[in-house]
Amino acid sequence: MIVKTISQPQGAKRQLFARMQEACRTDVERAFGVLQAQFNIVNVPTKGCSDEDLYYIMKTCIILHNMIIEDKRDILENERSAAQLETDTSNLGCQVSCDPNEEYAQLMLKRQRIRSVEAHNVIRNDLIEHLWSRAGELD
Repeated sequence: MIVKTISQPQGAKRQLFARMQEACRTDVERAFGVLQAQFNIVNVPTKGCSDEDLYYIMKTCIILHNMIIEDKRDILENERSAAQLETDTSNLGCQVSCDPNEEYAQLMLKRQRIRSVEAHNVIRNDLIEHLWSRAGELD
């Protein structure tokens, strides 16, 4: 769920929420930047894919990324030439096709729920209260 940030937070609770959200957003943007640079599939439109398919696609990309990092580390530790390992995954010719027709009704319901202003406000306020209740634990 994507929750909009509070551009000018008023009060300690909302300021804490904005600060925590910005920190998490930065981490997610960096992670997706790495995945987009390495795996073209992350750039492919996926509106017709199910949540489960998206979960497995992203999890697979993350696992592959971690495997590549481990392999690079092993190569450096063993002082092997970097040319021995090919990590270029951009030319794998991998195509993912999701049929948007089979889940179109569910997609539209999800979209309608996501765009609900009332639901967004409830979720954001719940997140603010949750972070505020944990603020003592975080210090």
